[in-house]
Amino acid sequence: MIVRIWHGRTRRDRADEYGAFLTMRAIPDYRDTPGNLDVAILRRDEPEVSHFLTVTRWESEDAIHAFAGSEVLKAKYYPEDQDFLLEFEPEVHHYAVVARAGESG
Repeated sequence: MIVRIWHGRTRRDRADEYGAFLTMRAIPDYRDTPGNLDVAILRRDEPEVSHFLTVTRWESEDAIHAFAGSEVLKAKYYPEDQDFLLEFEPEVHHYAVVARAGESG
């Protein structure tokens, strides 16, 4: 299992709108990709900016490839992101899951 983490920043006054966009646009895109296990979008507010982390779990690198394309570490952006993001980080981070506890079933 692989965890893929993306980070982005937006102006604090646009954070609610960007969170809604991610919920409506990004989450279905992840979930519709075979091999995606789950998606969590995290938000941390500072006085002027809000940070977003998108944390996804995948069955394999092949599944990520189906989502992100041939350059699996390259960040995937939507055209609408240009209306919100302060910069475009070029890469995401992947982590192999070596241990996990939590929900059963």
